[in-house]
Amino acid sequence: MEETKTNALTPQEQKDEEMINAAFKKLLDTYLASNHRRKVDIITKAFHFAKQAHKGVRRLSGEPYILHPIAVAQIACGEIGLGSTSICAALLHDVEEDTDYTNEDISNLFGPKVANIVEGLTKIAGGIFGDRASLQAETFKKLLLTMSDDIRVILIKISDRLHNMRTLSSMAPNKQYKIAGETLYIYAPLADRLGLNKIKTELEDLSFKYEHPEEYKAIEEKLSKTQRERDAIFNDFTPPIRAELDKMGLKYTIKARVKSPYSIWNKMQKKHVTFEEIYDILAIRIVFTPLKREEEINECFNIYVALSHIYKPHPDRLRDWLSHPKANGYQALHVTLMSRSGEWIEVQIRSDRMDDIAEQGFAAHWKYKDAGAEHDDNELNRWLNSIKEILDDPQPDTLDFLDTIKLNLFASEILVFTPKGEIKTMPANSTALDFAFSIHSFLGSHCIGAKVNHRLVPLNYRLKSGDQVEILTSRSQHVQREWIDFANTAKAKGKIQAILRRTDREHQREGEQLLKDFLTAKEIEPSTPNVEKLVQLHGYASREELLLAIGEKKVVLDENDVNCLRGKTASSGWRRYIPFIGSRTSSHVSSVAKAFVKGIDRKKTLMLDEETLEQCHLAECCHPIPGDDTLGYIDERNNLIIHKRNCEVANRLKSSYGNRIIATKWDTHKVHFFTCTIYIKGIDMQGMLCQIADVIHTQLNFEITRISLETKDGIFEGTLVIRLHDTDDVRDVCNALKRVQNVIKAVRVN
Repeated sequence: MEETKTNALTPQEQKDEEMINAAFKKLLDTYLASNHRRKVDIITKAFHFAKQAHKGVRRLSGEPYILHPIAVAQIACGEIGLGSTSICAALLHDVEEDTDYTNEDISNLFGPKVANIVEGLTKIAGGIFGDRASLQAETFKKLLLTMSDDIRVILIKISDRLHNMRTLSSMAPNKQYKIAGETLYIYAPLADRLGLNKIKTELEDLSFKYEHPEEYKAIEEKLSKTQRERDAIFNDFTPPIRAELDKMGLKYTIKARVKSPYSIWNKMQKKHVTFEEIYDILAIRIVFTPLKREEEINECFNIYVALSHIYKPHPDRLRDWLSHPKANGYQALHVTLMSRSGEWIEVQIRSDRMDDIAEQGFAAHWKYKDAGAEHDDNELNRWLNSIKEILDDPQPDTLDFLDTIKLNLFASEILVFTPKGEIKTMPANSTALDFAFSIHSFLGSHCIGAKVNHRLVPLNYRLKSGDQVEILTSRSQHVQREWIDFANTAKAKGKIQAILRRTDREHQREGEQLLKDFLTAKEIEPSTPNVEKLVQLHGYASREELLLAIGEKKVVLDENDVNCLRGKTASSGWRRYIPFIGSRTSSHVSSVAKAFVKGIDRKKTLMLDEETLEQCHLAECCHPIPGDDTLGYIDERNNLIIHKRNCEVANRLKSSYGNRIIATKWDTHKVHFFTCTIYIKGIDMQGMLCQIADVIHTQLNFEITRISLETKDGIFEGTLVIRLHDTDDVRDVCNALKRVQNVIKAVRVN
């Protein structure tokens, strides 16, 4: 049907139309420049269909909605290297969810392959940005299930997330924190595991930019200021290498790789160092075209030998990912060389093929590209299978599930041997117990120890590459609760938790019977309100926790429980003597505070002033103080808990309870004091303790509440717990301590 153009387009519509057509033309140009078969017609058809379906709809930024699917398709094609099927699915990925069209309509028009991918994407959409998304872990679970059917689903989902991150500025701050936290917790490690290094880095940097804008800006400025210095090192270091590679007759490029802002900041946080103390910001990357493709690994080693004649290599820092690639397909040879200016510089040697895989990931070369072709069972297949195993035994707690999966996502690998000499790839930091569960669940659950390299070791022994492991078992051995702390792999943790849950259910049944018998004997009805009173009395979070404690004999019911149920509160259990205990502090918040929390507008930024702070908790896990980047979390009991944005617990909350997150900003005026811990290290000299105390108490006039120092071999280190107002005070204290002679380090720690 032809439309009659009776109405001329308004200037805004004309502008929108030009913008949409330009974006689609760019997508087609990118597709035609690739080595995929030319299926322009079906892509154009999908574009027009999606454009019509989203007609009149705009994004929060104000631009026409269709620009989002085009941008997602552009990323999938241009940055991941996917073909026409994926481009069509990307263009149509929001049609089924946001319009009246069904999956059947899409299947009839574009075929079952495109329809299946769109259905997979629709299943996992479920309000990622909306109020429906109460548990992001559930979304993630669906994502993994669909991913194991067709890897293109997750690749398009990552493209979708990348575009949403690039346009995140139009969202409210609390949504920005939620989405950035979820990206850092789930999507960046997924991209990394699928070999999408470039996308992983951008997702991390964008998350960092929105969560910690000031730190991001500071690192960007420092990188910019030190650029000339790095250029000088690069220009001095590379000419002898170029001369040697020219002599070998290789076609190559040498690039400077600069550490990303997020990686730099992450290292600063973990190692408690400043920007100036990070020495691996610059690395050199050599990408060459092999003279013979089948000899590319040997040619990498030949380049290494040639380089070692020019510069001295570090004896302990040769990383060989050629013979045993990483689980995401990454192959390269990393060597650290001593430059003429006395600095260690990492050099990464890889072929052009290895470079493509490092940037785009071998997920882009998945088996769907060669229809009917048989592929070897590779690392990605094995990884997907290990995820399927975890999905077969779903965790009741979505946070536990996320943590379990993350163990698989982040792990780098070690190679260990069975007693018969077979090689087994394990995640780094795996223990003997992990190895036992990786062989068989029965072996793991009855494991009593192991022999590593013929030497007896305990269950929590951490394996190293090259270890030969023999597991020792006993039928009388059973899974213990502390084994959770011994296990570091997703599979082992999942199996241990499943076995413990079965045991817990038995204890809960016993506890339920004991409680029922006790209440019946005291002529009290075992009703839900009565049980809830006992739950609160003993300080447990749920009925199940109380029943488990009774079944395990951790709680013995007595007259206190009877008095509580009969309204005699004078003697209400030992917990009344301890106002705050662990995570149960929330039950003690006043009704005034709860009313205050209920009245908070979650879409606005909450100012943390003297009045507000009276109504909320400062999280024990990260001890935020004024000046820290923070967010608020409203728990199920309407308590407001303030966390630092980079706190591990906050990251889990952002990923699983995103809609309970609120944006916060400090507005204190050096009225209240907050506790802060400073780590200090230096060369031990007589009178050092007096000098430290003098700086803090006399010069700065802050109160030290605890001091703990230890000396060994002439070096002292320890912590000072100080009461101060904000992060400016922390900076002043650290700077003053560093000025004390022989103090090497003074940094704040959680």
